[in-house]
Amino acid sequence: MIRYGIVGCGHIAKKHVAAIQAVEGAELFAVCDTNEERLAEFAVDGVRGFTDIADLLKTEVDVICICTPSGLHPQLTIQAAEAKKHVVVEKPMALTLEAADRMIEACERNHVKMAVVHPNRFRPAIRELRNMLESGRFGKIGHANATVRWNRNQAYYDQAPWRGTKEMDGGVLMNQAIHNMDLLLWMMGDVEEVSSYHATRIRKIEAEDTSVSVIRFKSGALGVLEAAVTIYPKNLEESLSIFGETGTAVIGGPTANWIKTWNFEDISEPEKEETIKKVETDPFGIPGHQWIIQDMTEAVKENRQPIVSGLEGRQALSLVIACQQSAETGRAVKMEDLARKK
Repeated sequence: MIRYGIVGCGHIAKKHVAAIQAVEGAELFAVCDTNEERLAEFAVDGVRGFTDIADLLKTEVDVICICTPSGLHPQLTIQAAEAKKHVVVEKPMALTLEAADRMIEACERNHVKMAVVHPNRFRPAIRELRNMLESGRFGKIGHANATVRWNRNQAYYDQAPWRGTKEMDGGVLMNQAIHNMDLLLWMMGDVEEVSSYHATRIRKIEAEDTSVSVIRFKSGALGVLEAAVTIYPKNLEESLSIFGETGTAVIGGPTANWIKTWNFEDISEPEKEETIKKVETDPFGIPGHQWIIQDMTEAVKENRQPIVSGLEGRQALSLVIACQQSAETGRAVKMEDLARKK
């Protein structure tokens, strides 16, 4: 059995618990939180509880799941790596590239694995989209669009002091849209340059609540990224659209789980309807966190890198940082300037 420990017993930790319990060969061994009341909710049925991660790291735990506020991810990941523990870290892996690089280096130096939680890659509709790209059904790609039109009201930000801050939250791109940015990169490949505008229009927070960016990929294709947490009165849309010379596809809905458009030159109408029906039958599929834990469990046993590794997580973070820098300076940012320095 691969023994898991969870650090941070907040809302997202519940998804990790469910995922670990669902994966064969994985065991929830321990949990850790400085808040003893929250800790008590998770330290049940033989699961050990710790208020100090240093004590948890002294045990025979194999993998640490970091589920704390984003700004704490780097120090806890590095601490776990130095104790020779593998790491599953929630998104964003860090709020700066310098911190992300220190995390990657710590894991490499200690020969442990790191997975970053970008679970949307495993949605059934997204996997169908990826298959169409890999099989060349789009032909030459013209452009792509990623949209997050959600509602996070003021009460959401007020219920935890770290939310909406630059130091611990990072804003709409870092905290909400980074999953969509990961998908955009996974589908479209490396980015060459980005130009962005940010604004804090409605929410009383330090970070931005609205962002619009234009992207040029290394392939020559263009992209548009729109993200906001100001949509009234509830989540409206999360979508990923790709437009090519022989194909058009839109994955959307309040969350990007449904095929909205699926038109390809070499696919018949019955084939199209079959794919749409297959996704509609089970639009959520196996939970993304379960995929991540399953993959990490197998990666440890097989001594390979996880599918969404630290380097993969850094790519999405790099795009967020590029957008932020462009918005702050009023200039386009070249991604080569943010490349990892070895």
